Amino acid sequence: MDTDRGERLEAALAQAVRGDQSAFAEIVTVHQAMVFSIAWHYLHDRSLAEDVAQEVFLELYQRLTTIQSPAHLTFWLRKVAVHRSIDQGRKQKNRRESDLERLPEPAAENKPRDPMLLDRLRQTLGMLPERQRMIVVLRYQEEMGPAEIAELMEMPVNTVKSTLHRSLEELRKKLTRKVGESRYAFF
Repeated sequence: MDTDRGERLEAALAQAVRGDQSAFAEIVTVHQAMVFSIAWHYLHDRSLAEDVAQEVFLELYQRLTTIQSPAHLTFWLRKVAVHRSIDQGRKQKNRRESDLERLPEPAAENKPRDPMLLDRLRQTLGMLPERQRMIVVLRYQEEMGPAEIAELMEMPVNTVKSTLHRSLEELRKKLTRKVGESRYAFF
């Protein structure tokens, strides 16, 4: 984070703690894409991701006095977004399928992609257990390192690494087709 931005966020945080609504709105504006992205990539449902983001920022508003710095704020928001997303996923009895053509993806660089492969990958990722799925989302969608994920999910780094390895192996198995005696992988 650049120095100027860090100073602005620190000032906004101090003002928000004192009750300045516009300062809190600035904090939300700066962090809403990150919070929404975690929820959206985990849940694959825009409406549920928006609900999770709203819950996260409501909880932030209620606990604003416990936040110590902009870095702590970012960590806290990620952690709460992870846990609220997992909770929401547990509540969701029948996972709704998303039509990729109708749902805009969160802002990201545009790369040519195979929609059928993405749909298959998304479905297969959805079959992983909650923790495994969240670790994969944080690593590959949010581009967090194993140490950051470990701290966020309150688990040892080696557990994150082994879970990630197991998850990728499981995804490979599920995405690999057996055609005759030869095996073809989707990726």
